[in-house]
Amino acid sequence: MAHEVIERVEDPSSVVIIGLQTGGVPVSRLLSDDLAAIAGHPFVLGVLDVAFYRDDLDRRPLPASAVTDIPVDLTDRTVLVVDDVLFTGRTVRAALNALSDWGRPREVQLAVLVDRGHRELPIRPDYVGKNLPTSRDEAIVAGPDGVWIGERE
Repeated sequence: MAHEVIERVEDPSSVVIIGLQTGGVPVSRLLSDDLAAIAGHPFVLGVLDVAFYRDDLDRRPLPASAVTDIPVDLTDRTVLVVDDVLFTGRTVRAALNALSDWGRPREVQLAVLVDRGHRELPIRPDYVGKNLPTSRDEAIVAGPDGVWIGERE
């Protein structure tokens, strides 16, 4: 995935990597390390919690709030949003809304470790580690150590 990012971005020095809490954070750190090794310079790395930007709070309990730390203004930057699993697209939609509080990026790209389908919104990742078709009843846990599929509890 890191090689794809380097090939596609016009100016690697303008890239800010934002890991979505919680599953996207460890994936974003690994991707940032790989990108730095390829490009020969470190990348700005941030963390975003989208809990208060979700549109399904009436259906689900409010998740525990986590840290948001975006160390730079995102205006005119290429923002690479990173998450572990892409499912309905609602977390990504919430992330796009949240990012607007941090500036107006030139471009926003999406990298996910696993795309499991079942989209409810017109969201498509730019970079995918693995496409993994699943049923809605299956739960996916993805991280730096692998991917597990199980039944929803």
